[in-house]
Amino acid sequence: MLTLPELVDAYGRHGFDVLCVTDHVVRSDDPLETSVDERAWPAYIHELEREAERAERTYGLLVVPGLELTDNREDPDRSAHALAIGVDSHIGVEDGIVDSIGAARAGGAAIVAAHPYTDDDATHRPTRRLARERDVFRPLVDRWELFNRDELFSWVAEARLPAVATGDAHRLEHVGTWKTLLACERRREEVVEFLRSPARAYLMPYSVEVPAQGRAAA
Repeated sequence: MLTLPELVDAYGRHGFDVLCVTDHVVRSDDPLETSVDERAWPAYIHELEREAERAERTYGLLVVPGLELTDNREDPDRSAHALAIGVDSHIGVEDGIVDSIGAARAGGAAIVAAHPYTDDDATHRPTRRLARERDVFRPLVDRWELFNRDELFSWVAEARLPAVATGDAHRLEHVGTWKTLLACERRREEVVEFLRSPARAYLMPYSVEVPAQGRAAA
């Protein structure tokens, strides 16, 4: 699992312009161990700001803070994750994902529907509500993941939804995935505003060479 400084170094050394960092925020009854609750928020945003300064100084890399709004349920059809990119304050999910998205949008964040699986997808991370209730989420979501690492959500393309690609990078090899190109200036406000707009983003594959000692064991 990459630490935040390691993540910044990985993207900075590969010449990227922008990195959006989104850690999980979950309900209080969710057993997920790694999450940003309201008490952890000050330390989380402080570390992001510190690394953002280092990233800009060392690599010319813009780091944009965010959260992954994580509503896990026993029923996959009721589970959904959404990325809130460009947040300035903590957003909870106690009242459900729809209210959380609304709060994040009201605060100016761009919303990305994360790994929107369908009934046909076999996965360890079954989050099917976004696809099943797409009419509910369509007006609430700015962009939809077409690619997550090497996963393809073909229904997003078929529905002609505004798409992005995400790396969901937890290990060095995850840097080598499909990437998103935005036709905007390299400033936080410009990036968030572009993602919130209907302007077309461009997706491209990107590969990296991972040293043998950096690869995860199978």
